[in-house]
Amino acid sequence: MFDTLPQHLELIVLTFLLAGLVKGVVGLGLPTVAVGLLGLVMPPMQAAAILVVPSTVTNVWQLAAGPRFLGLLKRLWGMLVGIVVGTLLVGWLLAGRNWPAATPLLGVALILYALLGLSNKRFRVAPRHERWLSPLIGVITGGVTAVTGVFVIPAVPFLQALGLEKDDLVQALGLSFTVSTLALAITLSQHGSLLQADVLGLSLLALLPALAGMYLGTWLRSRISPLAFRRCFFGGLLLLGADLAIRGL
Repeated sequence: MFDTLPQHLELIVLTFLLAGLVKGVVGLGLPTVAVGLLGLVMPPMQAAAILVVPSTVTNVWQLAAGPRFLGLLKRLWGMLVGIVVGTLLVGWLLAGRNWPAATPLLGVALILYALLGLSNKRFRVAPRHERWLSPLIGVITGGVTAVTGVFVIPAVPFLQALGLEKDDLVQALGLSFTVSTLALAITLSQHGSLLQADVLGLSLLALLPALAGMYLGTWLRSRISPLAFRRCFFGGLLLLGADLAIRGL
């Protein structure tokens, strides 16, 4: 399954450099960009295996930078448990197989995420609905993660709809992404062919360009228009998602 990875080494390095840059500018997007671009040349779960180390390190960094870890953990625990349950359950059902529908589903997930980003719509979740909706969103996010390796749908729109302050939202995203990455790593490790030593080595290697990209993105954040960058980012995701969806079919 991983025999073709060495020939994609340059693509992996460039992909994580770009993915880190996006995350440095807008605070998210590393797994979406990485799995989306690598999905052009490999199955989504193979790309997700390479993602494990860069995603874990960058999300823990983002999580640690926020001010209200315990408060957010108490508020979001239902969603976080749902993410773990959904990821492990669907991962167990798939049993490490490459589901043929995974690539088009990845494309659809990217299209939905891009359309939400481009629409600039702001939804609101009423406090009375948050308690029962939170675990459901978590389970759905976990299921999507187990199939596509991308954990932004529907967790990101849901967190944005909670009306969190900017710093709290960034930390909540870091918390959600960290739990999603760890749950995905557990799922991959249960199927030895998906998380071998050579893949972990590639994942460690991918951390370097990801951190370099994040550093560059953080530097660029105050020097470019965030709105223009977000439009380019989501526009690119829309085209990438469309290509993956059509290619998969």
